[in-house]
Amino acid sequence: MGLIYKYKINRQGKYMFENMNETEAREEILKLVGEYCDKYHKRDTVFKAGQRIPYASRVYDREEMMNLVDSSLEFWLTSGRYTEEFERSFSEFLKVKYCSLVNSGSSANLIAFMALTSGLLGEKRIKRGDEVITVAAGFPTTVTPVIQYGAVPVFVDVTLGQYNIDVSKLEEAYSPLTKAVMIAHTLGNPFDLKAVKEFCDRHDLWLIEDNCDALGSKYILEGVEYYTGTVGDIGTSSFYPPHHMTMGEGGAVYTNNALLNKCIRSFRDWGRDCVCVSGHDNMCGHRFDGQYGELPKGYDHKYVYSHFGYNLKATDMQAAIGCAQLKKFPSFILKRRHNFEVIDSKLRSEGVGEKLILPQAAPDSVPSWFGYLITCKKGVSRNELVKKLEASGIQTRMLFSGNLIKHPCFDELRKSQKGFRVVGKLENTDIIMKDTFWIGVYPGMSDEMLEYMAEKICENV
Repeated sequence: MGLIYKYKINRQGKYMFENMNETEAREEILKLVGEYCDKYHKRDTVFKAGQRIPYASRVYDREEMMNLVDSSLEFWLTSGRYTEEFERSFSEFLKVKYCSLVNSGSSANLIAFMALTSGLLGEKRIKRGDEVITVAAGFPTTVTPVIQYGAVPVFVDVTLGQYNIDVSKLEEAYSPLTKAVMIAHTLGNPFDLKAVKEFCDRHDLWLIEDNCDALGSKYILEGVEYYTGTVGDIGTSSFYPPHHMTMGEGGAVYTNNALLNKCIRSFRDWGRDCVCVSGHDNMCGHRFDGQYGELPKGYDHKYVYSHFGYNLKATDMQAAIGCAQLKKFPSFILKRRHNFEVIDSKLRSEGVGEKLILPQAAPDSVPSWFGYLITCKKGVSRNELVKKLEASGIQTRMLFSGNLIKHPCFDELRKSQKGFRVVGKLENTDIIMKDTFWIGVYPGMSDEMLEYMAEKICENV
């Protein structure tokens, strides 16, 4: 309020909009917002031992706040010009043809899976009872859409150190009912895309890359460098505040396949057949002359539904933040890699490898790390170590569900022994559930914070 008061006094107490047109008034408002952000949202970069170190946090400046206010002044509210800008810019960044902004990473996973159930895909569509290969050591919303649709998740174990799917188990997991593989790149570390892609190609399966925790990671395939999320048929991202970049809530679904993009857009936009964006009518020129289903000929195409869909769009205010974040994103990737290396080099130089399993980057990959994963070996209690770190101000997290099929949401499925399948024993998954945790490497961390975290780990193992 001090800034506003001073501004008005400088105008002899007159309202700032006096004698201004709308463009000038907007410029003045945004200038003031920038000054407000600089003064009241300045991040304290001085670290003191014992100070709380969160595993993740937003990293932003005046650009995000000015974009947010700029969008709010338009009061369009739903998807609009900032959404179009973000989808275009995000597609260009990832080098994919199509991107659809949605309201969360979980919605992105839902739409990605539902797109594969569309009748437009013919015999390749996923039907109820078909199987989808995945892992239990991850976030539940990679699996939730499969179960809710009535398909069958087939759980495969993961490796320790990389924490991704054990590709040696893929053929054992395959059955005549298998239609897809849907797995995540764990905390920024790409899974073995070469092996998984070859498996999917060999059996003519869909591949969904849950890229929510790995945006900016790269994988080298046959000498070509790809961003994770762009090798499979569909990729997904999350823009929740702890993630690689944020717009508060938000997510994205992306693909190079025009037919899949049509399905994705339909499921996101109420299931409708029409492709007109909000505020536009009759882009196809045939709004009132088509024949659809058993509807009367000429039924308004804007209200024809080819799928049972949802409204999962993001708002333009979220997209406005995302547009500013995306400009900073390359620097975020570099900082995450730097932060990971600071912790990793310190821990390895102190020789804690005898007591802890430290993370390993997948071969042929350049990770954009989401966190630093640690597994306690025999003789070291994960719970005791985590309690000591938390007491020292270091926020920790488990590897999400640990073993998803052990959770209450699986109680009924476990009792009936129906609705899912397990390949072999999930031995490493259970080890992760009992012995694994991670700490953050987000871009807002200083080297002093990172060294402090590494020191506290060394002291307490």
